[in-house]
Amino acid sequence: MVKRSLQASPAGIQRAKRAFALKGWTQENLAGEVNLKTRQPIWRFFTGQPVDRQIFMDICSILDLGWREITDQPPTDFPEPGTAAEAIPADLDELVRQVRSQHRDTIQNQCGILQLLDISHPVSIDDIYVDVNILAEIASQQWFEIADLQNLPPTEFDRVGLGAIEQKQIPGMHVVETYSKLRVLGKPGVGKTTFLQHLAIQCNRGEFAADQVPIFISLREFAEESRRSGEFSLFNTIRQVFVTAGIANSSVLKTLLQAGRVLLLLDGMDEVLNQDSTAVLKEIRKFSDKYYKNRFVVSCRTAAQKLRLRGFTDVEIAPFTQAQITTFAQKWFVALTKTTAESGQNQSAQFIQKLDLSENWQFRQLVVTPLFLHLACWVFQGQGKFPAKRSEFYKQGLDLLLGKWDEARGVERDQVYRGFLLPQKLRLLSQLAAVTFEQGQYFFEQRVIEQYIGDYLRNLPGASLEPEELQLESEAMLKAIEAQHGFLIERARGIFSFPYLAFQEYFTARKIVASHNLRALEQALGGLVSHITDPHWREVFLLTVAMLGSADSLVQLMKQQIDALVAQDPYLQEFLSWASQKSRQIPDETKLATPRAFYLALAKYPNAAADFALACTLDQGVFVDVALENLLLECTTDNCQDFRLTNACSSALNNILVTILDAGFYKSLQQLKDQLPAPGQNGKWLQDWWQKNYPGWVEQLRGTIAHYRNTNHSWQFSPEQQQVLQRYYDANQLLVDCLNSNCEVTAAIRQEIEATLLLPQKELEDREWQGD
Repeated sequence: MVKRSLQASPAGIQRAKRAFALKGWTQENLAGEVNLKTRQPIWRFFTGQPVDRQIFMDICSILDLGWREITDQPPTDFPEPGTAAEAIPADLDELVRQVRSQHRDTIQNQCGILQLLDISHPVSIDDIYVDVNILAEIASQQWFEIADLQNLPPTEFDRVGLGAIEQKQIPGMHVVETYSKLRVLGKPGVGKTTFLQHLAIQCNRGEFAADQVPIFISLREFAEESRRSGEFSLFNTIRQVFVTAGIANSSVLKTLLQAGRVLLLLDGMDEVLNQDSTAVLKEIRKFSDKYYKNRFVVSCRTAAQKLRLRGFTDVEIAPFTQAQITTFAQKWFVALTKTTAESGQNQSAQFIQKLDLSENWQFRQLVVTPLFLHLACWVFQGQGKFPAKRSEFYKQGLDLLLGKWDEARGVERDQVYRGFLLPQKLRLLSQLAAVTFEQGQYFFEQRVIEQYIGDYLRNLPGASLEPEELQLESEAMLKAIEAQHGFLIERARGIFSFPYLAFQEYFTARKIVASHNLRALEQALGGLVSHITDPHWREVFLLTVAMLGSADSLVQLMKQQIDALVAQDPYLQEFLSWASQKSRQIPDETKLATPRAFYLALAKYPNAAADFALACTLDQGVFVDVALENLLLECTTDNCQDFRLTNACSSALNNILVTILDAGFYKSLQQLKDQLPAPGQNGKWLQDWWQKNYPGWVEQLRGTIAHYRNTNHSWQFSPEQQQVLQRYYDANQLLVDCLNSNCEVTAAIRQEIEATLLLPQKELEDREWQGD
């Protein structure tokens, strides 16, 4: 076995010292000649201690000494450079082929498999990888006005280019082929490492950069090894990789580097600890300058991009498109479900179908990165649906960013949070989310968020920071939050936000739920229900009610706030009384709130009557009301100037008469039907009848319906009343959604709320007085 280190014999040390004296150098000079960062290996050489074999040989070469003559017990199994066994082919292409052949298994083992989070077995990269796209511009380097971003609707919060600005996307392979020095940026979990591994495998197969040898280096591991050895040398690290692959001649590496025949993939610049980052950056710069003919790709989180690399082009990995999400899901369910490929395809189709439902748009915010898309697939596989409590899914996602993802990969990061433990970090993030969300700030300037951080730090127990020190601490804290976990990201120059609106909403709800005592919780819940009519707070309500141990107090407060919206308007109260009266005609086994909601909607939105038809299986009378409303709608529409519609009206009345049980009502409708012209009348006669009789006939129909069915009232709401009624209706829908969200509400409270939904104030007071 080839020895990895050599040491000088006593006689060899004396010879080396004489040769060193003739040079007139210091140990630092000699270290520089050998391309070392420190003189520690030189000191070890002259004191007879073991030194890396190649460094030992380089020192001897610089001092014009034969290394075998200086070595203590030189190895016999290590051939001399230039011997037949180590001869370098004159044909450079042949050399590349030889090295790629010897190095192929190393790259395949290093980059060909992935260990996905919470998956017990490795997965082939080919089975899961999806081609990535690159943004034409890095978002955080663009200039925007904060006012341009604040008006974005929630569904556009996470769009590429910040909603209004669509960014062009370029295939990742095209970008790598275009630039010889590339730094690939991206948010946590966007797939930077996997992209570099894919490049290595493609090169290994000759499908990309076929004239180069792929080398993949984890910069975190490189920094750790370099710190232990006392030197930061990419050359020596790569040489050791070659030795492991059976390529012992260091001249081979030099030849390849000098000819530009290496694809060097350096992964995870952001994972290097601060104490090593300067040395690592310096080495990358020096190495890429010296061997500039080669192709370099470095990966780094977007937040750490300030660590510049001269001569490198920065690009950013784009979030997944819908097509990429679909492809990933198809590959995931086929590769990771323990069933047939056909079954996996079926599961992926169900996953995409349910992901596209309107109620799951919050999940669609998150799954634009492979990390969260993997989490969503994993959760869906176990349950066949997305979790009813979105808060549980968000918590798992937050756990990933807060450390589980780093922990799974063995990544240790600098502690810049003033020694904060996890609960303290959560409190800080919850405070930042709540104060910005309360102000309606989804995007905020750097100075604003630093001020909020400073306010939090100032109120910590025992805090006694001077203003300037507090400002510096706030800046450092913001950088740490962005770089380590990605909970705040720079969307444009000097403009920050949470990475997903869902996280800001989750942390806001968590701030409410985590109130430190009962009185504080009551105040927090009271503050929350004051936003009952604000659609931006809808998700915060749903998250809060799901996270509370008992949601009784919150849903009761919501009910009180909703009823108060219309309590002072007599006309709206009359409207609610009419709907309540109509609902009491429905059989007792039906929840009265359901027909009340129907009749409110029927009066508010007559144009939507047809949409309720399928849902109206409550009672035959409700079906009749829908059919009559549709008939009137058909008769009174602005486009209804065609006298031939008399046949359609006659046919509709025939269908309605079959369902009428009231004899008086039946007789009146039959008489109206008999007034219509009989089929077969000529066109001129029909037109004359239409012009003379049709308007009066419609009014008779309207009056008959109002008399017998107590519907088709001409409710005349003012614009202000229409707005109040809409807010009232939407708030009741939110309350129902909260009750149906798997929240912890006692049966008695739930039944009372469901029984009193949409009731007028008088009936509510009567129930309270009767103790019902």
